[in-house]
Amino acid sequence: MKKLVVAALLVVGLTTFAQGKGKRGDFKEITPEQRTEMQIKKMTTDLNLNEKQQKEVKELLNAQKEDRAEMIEKRKEIKETAEKATKEQRAEMKAKMDLKKEAIDKKMKTILTDEQYKKWEATKEDRKEKMGDRKEKMKERRANK
Repeated sequence: MKKLVVAALLVVGLTTFAQGKGKRGDFKEITPEQRTEMQIKKMTTDLNLNEKQQKEVKELLNAQKEDRAEMIEKRKEIKETAEKATKEQRAEMKAKMDLKKEAIDKKMKTILTDEQYKKWEATKEDRKEKMGDRKEKMKERRANK
C-alpha cells in the first residue's frame, strides 16, 4: 500500500512539474501590439506618463518595432547566404544600432520631463545589468557542459 501511495505521489509530482512552463513559455504567444501596450502600461505606472506622453511613446515604440523587424530581416538574409557577416558588416550594423539608440534617447528626452527621463535611464541601466548577468550565467553553463 505504501508503495502505491508513493508511486501515485511521484506521478502527480512529475506531471505537475512537467506542465509548469511559467510566464516565459506564455510570452511567445503575445503579439507585438500586445507587447507594445504592455510596455506603455508599465512605463505609465513607473514614470507617471500623461495621455500625450503615452501617445508619443507608443509612436516611438512602433517605429522602433519596425526598425527592429528590418534589422532581423537583414540578419536572416546574411545567415541564408551561409556566410558569417564580415567585420565591416558587423561594424556597420552596430553603428546603425548605436545611431538609432541615440535618436530614441533624444526623442525620449523631448517626450519625458527631466525627472521621468532620469528614472527611465536608471531603469534602462538596470535592464542592461540584468542582461549582462544572464549572459554570464549562460556562458558558465555552456562551459560546464
